[in-house]
Amino acid sequence: MSLELLPLAILGGVLGLDVVSFPQAMISRPLVAATLTGALLGQPTSGLLLGTALELIALETLPFGASRYPEWGSASVVGGAIFSTHPSHPQGSMTMAVLAALATTWIGGWTMVKLRQMNAVWAGNRRDALEAGSRGTVVSLQLFGMTADLFRGAVLTAIAYAALAPLANACIELWGTDARVSRALVVATAASVAAGAAWKLFHSTSGARWFFIGGLALGFLFLATQ
Repeated sequence: MSLELLPLAILGGVLGLDVVSFPQAMISRPLVAATLTGALLGQPTSGLLLGTALELIALETLPFGASRYPEWGSASVVGGAIFSTHPSHPQGSMTMAVLAALATTWIGGWTMVKLRQMNAVWAGNRRDALEAGSRGTVVSLQLFGMTADLFRGAVLTAIAYAALAPLANACIELWGTDARVSRALVVATAASVAAGAAWKLFHSTSGARWFFIGGLALGFLFLATQ
């Protein structure tokens, strides 16, 4: 595990940084993050499958302002890695991978709040320079904050994977429910969360349902022409 932990930690740090700090290029979305993780481990299809399930759940998240919300970037690396290390997709593997990712999102949200509090302390210690309009102070605080966020994501990924992967493996060994039933329950649960998120969006944003229907139609058209 030690050999695969370092690249996973680096990937988790980069994707955790993307959530709110930099570059906010949507690579931290579960669909992308878990697929990248699977590709890193030689199982891009497994990463894509797990990322799709997590993406459906993540649609409920609205990451804005100073509110606390799940941190999906690093969490998707943890879940994607657990699922990708079981390429045959045995019973319970998707369930445990999703549960591990959800647990990491909750812890990740807490670490982001703590980082914001530390950022406030660092800025407060340099208030005089900030009030004087020091460009160097502003730049250094931004770089320091982003570096801390990168470190936060990497450490979170490493600790979560090291702690949850053995637990997931043990549960998979003891799992008794058929693999297809287990996966169906995960997909059904994730789809219900996504449906609830879409329902709220349709009733709060003008024209949202038509954009959704148009995108769905284009998606089906794309599949039909392949």
